[in-house]
Amino acid sequence: MAATSQVSDRGQITIDKSLRKRLGVKPGMIAYQRVVEGWKLEIIFLPAPHRRSQFGVFHQEGEPPVTSEEIEGAVRAAVVEKWKRIDEGEA
Repeated sequence: MAATSQVSDRGQITIDKSLRKRLGVKPGMIAYQRVVEGWKLEIIFLPAPHRRSQFGVFHQEGEPPVTSEEIEGAVRAAVVEKWKRIDEGEA
């Protein structure tokens, strides 16, 4: 599936509705972007930060509870690290 869009004066593009639907893209999701092969743009959509508390879900005895912000940050950091390894040919 392919689609085109025009770059706006502000440098923005709109992702075609059929592509958004196929990929399950929802408002609030994080669009992680990187350039591949010098001129291609690759985008990975990460889930939107949720508003439900994860307080205590990963609690370990004797350790402070992990916050939802820490969980979301760890997920994002893992995605970035994975992409760095891919870029370096290690993945």
